[in-house]
Amino acid sequence: MPAQPEGIHVENVTEWFTAHVPEIATPLTFTLIAGGRSNLTFRVEDTAGRAWVLRRPPIHHVLPTAHDMVREHRLMSSLGPSGIPVPKTIGLCTDEAVNERPFFVMEFVEGHILRDAPEAEKAFDEATRGAVGGHIATTLVALHDIDPDAVGLGDLGRREGYIERQIKRWSGQYAQTRVEGVDHGGLVERVGDELARRVPTQQRTSIVHGDYRMDNVVLDDRGEVRAILDWELCTLGDPLADVGLLMVYWADHDDPFSALTFSPTTAPGFSTRAQVLEAYAEASDLDLSGIGYYTSFGYWKLACILQGVYARYVAGAGAGDQGSVDAYPAQVATLAQMAADALEATP
Repeated sequence: MPAQPEGIHVENVTEWFTAHVPEIATPLTFTLIAGGRSNLTFRVEDTAGRAWVLRRPPIHHVLPTAHDMVREHRLMSSLGPSGIPVPKTIGLCTDEAVNERPFFVMEFVEGHILRDAPEAEKAFDEATRGAVGGHIATTLVALHDIDPDAVGLGDLGRREGYIERQIKRWSGQYAQTRVEGVDHGGLVERVGDELARRVPTQQRTSIVHGDYRMDNVVLDDRGEVRAILDWELCTLGDPLADVGLLMVYWADHDDPFSALTFSPTTAPGFSTRAQVLEAYAEASDLDLSGIGYYTSFGYWKLACILQGVYARYVAGAGAGDQGSVDAYPAQVATLAQMAADALEATP
């Protein structure tokens, strides 16, 4: 039996695969996919060279409402037939006797996942890089145009008050994940209060991904989106929250700070942040004049998320990729300040 990686009970999970995947060629190998600091994502390969992806919660469950495998599996299974590019789901296991936590399995989508500029330069020439931003934007518009009721997701969440609920949720999770010796001087709380005071009117209720960014999509050789990954934070809500977060993650080459430390969009040829926003605006009927608020919210939300990741790391519950986590307290402070600056610049 192969070595047992942390988070996988190899014998039990192999038995599950044998029961649910036709003509599986055992033994299976399980490899943690780099970059997973929340839900754990494994590449599973059999001796015939076929590959799948297995998703499970972190080793230790810190926040009871997070890391819902049943919900993530349902989302992807519902969206697949609608034409939204998602990996095909293979199966869901809710029997915790198998692997301690629920998990689901989906197809392994071949393509490019860009995590830094060198990867982007290796994957695409400048002309193809220049097309990626438009594809990213129009794919997001297509998701936001889906009628939740038409794909069986009308009960996914409350339709109104999305930003208010998000601020309450992330404020609460930030408060729950304080780390002794780490103090941001109340900045995160102050920005959260100001965001709550200035919530814009929600123009539409859409399926909101919640973490739409370059390293959560698989691109084909033309730079088009083959699959959107990581649906953990998806719900119904204000589509402009996705757009604002995309603006946070989409770094221009001359930005002094990037939310992604080695942002792929700083490579030559990529569209600017403003051009990506324009591509979204051209394909959508939404009013984007208040996008500065949503960009501020994106910076603030990311600060709260990173605080949670750091708290799990300090508690020894992160597992997998721990690279650069020690720098998170400083990044949380920087993100909170950028949220404050973006909000101040918004009419």
